[in-house]
Order: sequence, then C-alpha cells, then structure tokens
Amino acid sequence: MLFNSYAFVLVFLPVTLLVFFSLGRWSPPWARLFLLFASFAFYGYWDIFYLGLLIVSILANYGIGAAITRLRTDAPDRAKKIMLAGVAANVALLAYYKYTTFIVDNVSVLTGYDYTVHSIVLPLAISFYTFQQIAYLIDTWRSQTRPYTLVDYALFVTFFPQLIAGPIVHHADIIPQIENPRTYRFRPRDFAVGLCFFIIGLAKKLLIADTVGVLADPVFDGALVNPPTMAAAWTAVLAFSIGLYFDFSGYSDMAVGLARMFGIRVAYNFASPYQSTSIVDFWKRWHITLSSWLRDFLYIPLGGNRRGRWRRHLNLMITMLVGGLWHGAGWTFVIWGGLHGLYLIVNHRWRHFTEIAATRGRPIVVSPVLGWAITMGAVGFAWIFFRAPTLDHAGVMIVGLLGLNPLPPSLPPETVASAVTPLLERPWNEIAIRGLRRFAEAYPEAVLLVGAGIALFLPNSQEILDRPEGRRPLMPRLSVPTFRPTHTWAAATAFLLLVALSRMSDVKAFVYFQF
Repeated sequence: MLFNSYAFVLVFLPVTLLVFFSLGRWSPPWARLFLLFASFAFYGYWDIFYLGLLIVSILANYGIGAAITRLRTDAPDRAKKIMLAGVAANVALLAYYKYTTFIVDNVSVLTGYDYTVHSIVLPLAISFYTFQQIAYLIDTWRSQTRPYTLVDYALFVTFFPQLIAGPIVHHADIIPQIENPRTYRFRPRDFAVGLCFFIIGLAKKLLIADTVGVLADPVFDGALVNPPTMAAAWTAVLAFSIGLYFDFSGYSDMAVGLARMFGIRVAYNFASPYQSTSIVDFWKRWHITLSSWLRDFLYIPLGGNRRGRWRRHLNLMITMLVGGLWHGAGWTFVIWGGLHGLYLIVNHRWRHFTEIAATRGRPIVVSPVLGWAITMGAVGFAWIFFRAPTLDHAGVMIVGLLGLNPLPPSLPPETVASAVTPLLERPWNEIAIRGLRRFAEAYPEAVLLVGAGIALFLPNSQEILDRPEGRRPLMPRLSVPTFRPTHTWAAATAFLLLVALSRMSDVKAFVYFQF
C-alpha cells in the first residue's frame, strides 16, 4: 500500500488512527497489538506471501537475540558465534533475493558458461528491515539491549510508517516509546505537527517529484536509442537530482508525520543536503539513518580512522561500496558507491592539507559557494550511474553532457515554413489555445526550477515544523514562517492537501521502494 494512494489516505490511515486511540484509552496493550496487526495488513496488502517471510525473519531474529542474551555473560564465545551466525543468515537472505541474479550473470560472463536462474521477486522493504535486525543482534551481543517482548520487538520492525522505505530506525529509539503508556493517548499538538509533516511530504512527492520525473525518465531510459543533446542531458540529470530528493525526502517526511500522529518520534532522514558545501557535509544530511548505520555497524568495526590514514581511506571505500550495493544489484550502483568513497577520501585529504597549511601560517580559505558548486557537481555526476539502467546508458549520458552526441537531423527551411504559415493564418483563439498547451508542456520545467529553489534556499521540513537546533546555514536562505497551531496554518495545509489529492489519480511508487 502506497502512502500516496486514496486507499491509504482515505481509508487505512483514518480507520487505524481511530481504532488505535480508541483502544489506547481503554487498554494500551490491546492498542499496541492492534497497531502490529495493522502494520502486518499494510505490508500484506502488497503480497501476502512475503508477509510470511517478514514474520519468519522477525521470529528468527527475536529467538537469536534471546539466545545471545542468555549466553553473553556465561558463555561469551558462544554468544558471539550465535550473533555472527545470525548476522550471516540475515545477509544471506538479503543476498539471495537481491543479488543472486547479479552474481550469476557476472559468473556467466567470467566463465563463459550460460548459467540461468528463475526470476526472483525482491520482497518489499527487505533491505530496510534486514539492516534494522542486524543492528539489533549486534547491539544485543554488545549488551546494549534489554529483554523486549515479542510484540514490542515485532512492532519495532514492522511499524508501518517506516517499514517500507525507512528511515532505518533503532530499537533503542523506538521500543521505549512503544512501551510508554503516554504514547497511546491522543496529543493534539503531536497530531497537528505529524499531519503537517505528512501533507508536506505528500506534496513533495505528487507536486514536484512525480512532475519533474517526466523530464528525466525518458532521457535516461531511451539514451541508447535517442542519444540526448547537451541541453537534454543536463536537464535530465538536474531533473533526476531534484526528483530523487523530493521523492525520498517526501516519503521520509510522511514517515515522520505518520509516526508522530501515533505519538512516536522517528529520526529525520534529510537536512537540506543540496545546501551542503562539502561531500562530508552532504553525507551528514542525505539519508542520515543509512549513513549512521553504515558508520556504526561497518565503518567503525572496520577500524574507522583509528588505524592510520590509509586504512581510514580503505574503510571509507569499503563502506561506500557496501552502501552502493545496498541500493541495488548492479555495476552502476557499485560505481556510484565507489565515486562517493573517492569523493570522501579526497575531501578528507583536502581537510588534512588545509590544516597543515593553517599550522604553518598560510591558511587556505575556500568560498562556501565554490565548495557548494564542487560538491553538487560531484553529486550530480554520480547520480548518472545511480539512475542509468546500464553502464552503456550512463556512458551515453556523460557524452551528452559534454555535447558530443550527434545532433538530430534538422528540418529544411521550406518544411518549417510550411508548418508555421498555417498557424499564423488561424484565428487568434486557436493560437491562444495552442499557447496554453505549450505552457502546459513547459509545466515540468517550471516545477523543476521551483523545486531547485526550494531545495537550495528554503529551510527543510523539520526546521519549519519542529525548529530543531542545528548548524547555521552556509547558503543564504529565504525566511519561512515556522509552525503554529493557528487557523492560518490549518487553512494552508488543508489547501495543500487538496491540491496534492487532485494529483493522486496517477499513482507512482517511491524510488526507494526498489531498494
């Protein structure tokens, strides 16, 4: 079930909220159990078979966690072996569904033998709930957990606002809120803030991401058949960059908002990443929960920056390659992750160089605007590999950015004249109608410019609605009124919701559903 569907907005969500808070007034345990089964129904709406896989995964990991807890004091070696076996089982399950075809295809190329496998359907959300449960097992072995009930653990994994595409939540953040009786009491302000988060996220998806997608998808997908011109290639890359941000940050805003409506706070996943002035800063702002997971459960266990400069670089590269493969089974995602690993290494080497220069009395000052331009150029280039269906498509797109693709054949002057002259002879009302149609065709380009302006110069959703303490923006930004529970805010968000609902007839899945 998609957040951006009539079934969810008009049926599932209001019914679930009503029953949840009605039960919460009477019995929080029953409200908790209802929310768990509602989350199962939400997931099973997509495919009831893979709901079984999700439940088996939850039961297995809960049992493994219980075994680790029982043995970690008296038999720590056995507890560690069980933890490693549990992590390996989770990775193997993810690898089977996500990487079997990729591995077999590459083995076939290397060996010359034609190995074939049956089509394997990727279970929805498997990348997200697998990472959450791996973190739980490792934390259990580290004695950073306490015994949870099966219902609480299952609800932590399946809580529907974050189940499908994150944010990647942590048991220590979610389960205490699930256990808190106050969660099950209706709180008007939390509900109002959550509703605003949800509506803003819905508008991001429907009004911006889906609209600019028409500028990117045909160009990337058809690059081999119709190599793009320089203008088309640059427009497509910019459109994908903006569309991906509003698609995924819109989903994350909706997840934050939905959880808040149920009295639960989940982590923010974006913090104006396109306002970053370095690639290190970018990864502190983009897909924050994935960055945190990779840091805590891969980069630091590998040694982090504790074993010298070159080992740090290797650890960064391994971490980003894993991050690339997590997004998809293909060499395009490997290259995307590798590029960001390289970017991070260069960024850290530059910081080291400037620190040495400063100690020698020759400080190097780089304009924030220049840092932003370099960062966005690097990010945009890497997005080509993230979006391109194959490496060949990516190559054609890069050639197009350089203006080296062959231009389409031009029409002879007499053909152009024969097409234009009849238009000029038509009545003015027909000309006006054609003008309006042309304006409608240019609508995605206008939305693209608006979206870029929002991403670059406006505060993000949490700054408007929650006003968290954060870093001082390095890019100049326009002022936006912060949230107040007033009639003006109610009217504005209601209008935005109606506009978004008017665009919901053509439902498009979120980009991160495929990961």
